[in-house]
Amino acid sequence: MQANSRLSNECKLTDAQMRDFIVNGYLTIKTDLPRSVHETIYRKTQEYTEKEGNLGNNILPRVPELQAVFEDPAVRGAFTSILGENYVMHSHRHPHQNRPHSDGQGFHKDSYWGYQKVRHHCPRWAMAFYYPQDAPIEMGPSSVLPGTQYYSTRITEDNDSELAVCGEAGTITVIHFDLWHRAMANQTDKTRYMMKFQFIRMDAPETPEWNVTDPHWQPEGIKPATPPHQGTWRHVWNWVAGEANGRNAEPSNGNLSDYIAALGSDDRDVRANAADQLALLGESATDTIPQLIQALHDGYEPVRLNAAYALGTIGEPAVPQLIESLGDENGPTRRMAAYALAAVGAPAVPALSEALQHTEDAVRIEAAYALAQIGDSAEAAIPVLIERTKDDADEVRRYLADAFGGIGPAAAPAVPALIEMLEHDEDKQARFEAALALAQIGPASSDAVPALSKALRDPDRYVRDNAIHALKRIDTAEAESALFDYLLLARWCPITNRASTH
Repeated sequence: MQANSRLSNECKLTDAQMRDFIVNGYLTIKTDLPRSVHETIYRKTQEYTEKEGNLGNNILPRVPELQAVFEDPAVRGAFTSILGENYVMHSHRHPHQNRPHSDGQGFHKDSYWGYQKVRHHCPRWAMAFYYPQDAPIEMGPSSVLPGTQYYSTRITEDNDSELAVCGEAGTITVIHFDLWHRAMANQTDKTRYMMKFQFIRMDAPETPEWNVTDPHWQPEGIKPATPPHQGTWRHVWNWVAGEANGRNAEPSNGNLSDYIAALGSDDRDVRANAADQLALLGESATDTIPQLIQALHDGYEPVRLNAAYALGTIGEPAVPQLIESLGDENGPTRRMAAYALAAVGAPAVPALSEALQHTEDAVRIEAAYALAQIGDSAEAAIPVLIERTKDDADEVRRYLADAFGGIGPAAAPAVPALIEMLEHDEDKQARFEAALALAQIGPASSDAVPALSKALRDPDRYVRDNAIHALKRIDTAEAESALFDYLLLARWCPITNRASTH
């Protein structure tokens, strides 16, 4: 599925809804479909599951009424607002069953279907949790830990701030892909179904795509369940609004000595708040770079996160020490340095390009990841990114391809390298990223049509899926012919089963 036709602004999210999504990582909406549609989806899902087992990725063709759910204007409006007009549905989808009297799940983040990826702070991926039946709390709905999409670890061992995303049939909760969530215990005699679908942003944001009235980040009225992360939230807001990385702060005055002292406090929340306040000062906080670099080692993740975005808003003066931190022996410190360099944006590109030549795999991995997050502002790095596409480290090659996709059409010079990766790389995730990058580059990838056509036979199903998206976006006669040939080969009858074979 791809969202092509334009929506009215009334269907899109408001400023308040976008702020809430950025802060808390979820948003619940209701489709406008009649209840009978959801009842049909529930009945078919239950019937087919009993006969055939979990329908997995085939849930959409087996229960085609689901397409109407994701074409609903409110649903499309939400995903357009968050992921841009040209977002696409990933081919991984899953009908989750919560059986009667289950114990529920532990909190987790979703994996990337067997792949390993660094978690994105900016919403490049999102998920939909759809209920085809009423899902009150006693039936074991999904629950979330609001605001935790920015954390790689659980910052609390209990379920403080857990929020059940209950709803009537037809309710959809859109969540940031990396939000911590779980299925709650089902205390009833009825099976609860939740359909999970995933979606991908295909284009770098250039302008707000929600129903914007004020394009500036407004912190007032926010009541987060986590420690404050104003620097992070503002960075994400600006990114989704189409502002280039590095334009995240408006210099203001602050008492730097007090903040420096607070960074050394024994109270972790005092340290986190001090780092967050520094994130609001921009280059005015340049003198605190040594203390913020040290805070990247803090044992409390909210401190590390706020320090990273404070360094990101300071900008170019922080780059040398951040580049040095890419080689730190501590993995979380390296990762936060990469987030900070991505937030710096274009001024960090020359140093990151140089870091791609480092002898240590870990440094090259983080540098490639940071360039991928910078996106189109990293265009100057294209030549050195192309040079590294034969890197021995699988993770480096993956993020190089990710970077080309983030740069978009301007990365057309990388198409031959991406073709080579798609055809010959032994790492299936590298091939996945190469095909996705060609899709994000779009029509400028037309030379890749023969390779993409061959990729429709790749042994990995998700490489094939990205090849389909790429051919659709390239949209030439040759690409269209390849898609039709694949359709004729891959078509299947969704009503064929053991009881009805012809």
